[in-house]
Amino acid sequence: MAAPPPVPLLSPPGPQEARGLPSLRDGQRCPALQRAVEADLGAGKQAWSISIVDGNGELQADVNGRVARVPASNQKLISTAFALDRLGPDFRLRTQLVRRPDGVLELRGQGDPDLGLAGLQRLAMAALGQGGSRNPDTGTGPIKLMLREEPPQRWWPRDWEPADRAYAYGAPITRLALTSNALDMAVQNPAARFKTLFSKQVQRQGGAVQLSVAAPQPLRVRPDLSGIDGEGTTLLHEETSAPMHALLSLANTESHNFTAEVLLRAAADQWDVKAASREAMAWMTAQNLPVQGLRIADGSGLSRSNRVSSQTLAALLLHMHQHPLGPYYQASMAIAGRRGTLRNYFRGTSLEGRLWAKTGTLRGVRSVSGILQTADGPRFVSLISNGAGAPNPTIGAVLRSVQRLSPCPGSV
Repeated sequence: MAAPPPVPLLSPPGPQEARGLPSLRDGQRCPALQRAVEADLGAGKQAWSISIVDGNGELQADVNGRVARVPASNQKLISTAFALDRLGPDFRLRTQLVRRPDGVLELRGQGDPDLGLAGLQRLAMAALGQGGSRNPDTGTGPIKLMLREEPPQRWWPRDWEPADRAYAYGAPITRLALTSNALDMAVQNPAARFKTLFSKQVQRQGGAVQLSVAAPQPLRVRPDLSGIDGEGTTLLHEETSAPMHALLSLANTESHNFTAEVLLRAAADQWDVKAASREAMAWMTAQNLPVQGLRIADGSGLSRSNRVSSQTLAALLLHMHQHPLGPYYQASMAIAGRRGTLRNYFRGTSLEGRLWAKTGTLRGVRSVSGILQTADGPRFVSLISNGAGAPNPTIGAVLRSVQRLSPCPGSV
């Protein structure tokens, strides 16, 4: 008897369309908090953009909240929200060894920030095991391997300061990156380093490799795509990154620029930073967020061409707090006095363990944006200074005022 036809699998319903808040509600502010924040700023308030928002979207206090300023690494809040919403919590970056129909092996990457020598060794062993396009009659000769990599002119966003490119935090952004293209300092020619180290791994296994570099294929990182293109192309080996929650934490808790840049590109399906930035801008607008003055130039905030207001960031924080994946987003942030870039700040104060936030620092720029737990529930806070004197004590004073005046005196 013929076997019965297989029962078709049920497909789960698609995710609901993401809906952002209509806008922040600038209604009745908390007068006591507004006065306290302005007193904390003193005569230097023109250097600040500050917004304090409650869980209902009400602006409790605001100073120059619509003025877009250089955000430094607070830019990562946009990149990581964009990536989490677009790619989901289970997303992983991939480095793939494939064999083309002509027998040539290709190595394709998506910028895994944690790819190291152990992963490189496994890729080399897989290449040796497949033989590549050696002489078909004798099975001898070097393996032919093509590295798919970006050209050097696209390794850094053009407006990154030349001096920053020498340091680990300004390492070049490439698809095949070992240790995020950084050692003690930035690796200035990551493609050459990759070729050298891969060749050594093959030689240690008793083989030889003939390496070439070619332009990459489109990024193609969406979860419904395999990353393998072309009829007859075969996946031979794959190295995967840590899952999204770990990538988010690396970008936000530790303020890792390389990871934030890669997440921006992955979410946009565009490796060109300008095209990826346009996609992120379109996403922000689609969330119904206030984007007046917003300018996205990169994913990490190292570019001084970025502009964002405190109202934009506070609204984004509130929006992601209500997002189905919001707990992943909050968990990716530094914690005052305990973890990440805030581990040494506010220890022993009322803020310790109660502020989950992203910090930002550039010359003349200091920013902190995140979620502050108060007796009246969460407050979504964004404080950005451009050119303020002694910004750190001011940030602490404002945050303590928010705690002290929540709930707003006279509101209950």
